[in-house]
Amino acid sequence: MNSITIETNTNQYDVHIGEKIRHKLPSFLPKDYQTIMIVTDSSVANLYLEDVKEAFPSEQRVFTSIVPAGEVSKSKDAYFDLITDCIQRQLDRHSLIIALGGGVVGDLAGFVAATYMRGIDYVQVPTTILAHDSSVGGKVAINHPEGKNLIGSFYPPVAVIYDVETLYTLPEQEIRSGYAEVVKHGLISDEAYFESVLSQGGIHKLSNSILTEHLLKGIKVKAEIVEKDEKEHGIRQYLNFGHTLGHALEAELGYGRITHGEAVAVGMLFAMKVSEVVFGNTSPINKLHGWLKKNRYPMEFQDIDTVRLVNRMKIDKKSKNQQIQMVLLKKIGQLEVREVNDELLLKIVKDFFRELVMN
Repeated sequence: MNSITIETNTNQYDVHIGEKIRHKLPSFLPKDYQTIMIVTDSSVANLYLEDVKEAFPSEQRVFTSIVPAGEVSKSKDAYFDLITDCIQRQLDRHSLIIALGGGVVGDLAGFVAATYMRGIDYVQVPTTILAHDSSVGGKVAINHPEGKNLIGSFYPPVAVIYDVETLYTLPEQEIRSGYAEVVKHGLISDEAYFESVLSQGGIHKLSNSILTEHLLKGIKVKAEIVEKDEKEHGIRQYLNFGHTLGHALEAELGYGRITHGEAVAVGMLFAMKVSEVVFGNTSPINKLHGWLKKNRYPMEFQDIDTVRLVNRMKIDKKSKNQQIQMVLLKKIGQLEVREVNDELLLKIVKDFFRELVMN
């Protein structure tokens, strides 16, 4: 097992990574809790809910709330229903919420914890590759129909318990989704990490040791950034590389049509394209495009309304005064947030989607 401590100016918590550690979950909690509510989704519940419930002694009050699997659950209705569950089960300020699942469950349950009685403890128990990114750093949120994660907060967990054994049951689409964020961590940190990920070729046949190595490295990259900039005033914005177009694409297509990571993968290609125009540089866009294509990431999007897409990009949380701010890549490991005007973006985005289909 491996453990990493996340220490910011205001918070400290541990990330534990290993096999079968869900069965020993209470031993990783910072204190005892008499009342616990496990929030999970309909897919994960069938696989791992009983394992986590049985890890707690019978004298503890352990409740469960199951939401539908998928991005549809990051909604105001699902949020309000979970708040109601907390009230009816008499959770108080000394209770604990366990977020058992992928990024959707982690964001949703974390936002419930952040707002119920002005904040109670929660732990992240991620069950997807994607959640190696979303479970660390304390960002919690739900979606608005106009944009992703527009209703949320910074609220760190008291622990992250990452049982990599839960990754063995992931479908192909979820592996693709998670590995987009792994690639992102390589691009924003160092070339060797980026190259090591791409050199493995097919992500659906990775050994457990290689997968764990990539996840550990990705978590360390994120931890280093979050420790320096917890509330996203500076370099933490770099973690949004690929997300400006990615979030807009998710909203435009309809949440759940493609996964978050698949949208971010397209968004990273677009950010590289914009970077080449703005900086006049050469990026590894062709190398990344080839790798994404090899791993069957969705690349063709019919009848995309590019004007609507650019307007959605204006709703991005980095935007200032209705001007789009994009995280751009000067070179691997060196990024910069730049304002990009609508006219230029509209021209680039039209060419970009046409080239995606042609290449």
